[in-house]
Amino acid sequence: MQLVCPHCLALNRVPDNKSAKQANCGKCHKGLFTGRALAVNTQTFERMLAKDDSPLVVDFWAAWCGPCKMMAPTFEQAASQVEPRARLLKIDTEAEQNLAARYQIRSIPTLMVFSSGKEKARVSGALDQSSLTAWINQNI
Repeated sequence: MQLVCPHCLALNRVPDNKSAKQANCGKCHKGLFTGRALAVNTQTFERMLAKDDSPLVVDFWAAWCGPCKMMAPTFEQAASQVEPRARLLKIDTEAEQNLAARYQIRSIPTLMVFSSGKEKARVSGALDQSSLTAWINQNI
């Protein structure tokens, strides 16, 4: 399995017989999974999309959005439950407007699942914990 380090963006290979959850980066020696949703910019997102073998679950959000604020703790908690089967990423649509436009984000929060570099699923609107976990598990 090939994984991008969320700290230094180095590419790491993790053998199939080793737990990815415990794996550390060969360059910076930090954990490849943090148990938290990662706030990413366009550069980090594109590197993970192109190089990381894990499915990516992306929350497109904005600081001014009430439903986004309401769902943030739920999304954060889901990261600890879903990793290392998938990575949970957060993209601020105000800071990364070109990325939001590229994926035609019309309402927020919008959640998307990417697998092998391609969009696999999308849902808009805040989800509660059980609905979010079920949606992620169904689509990764």
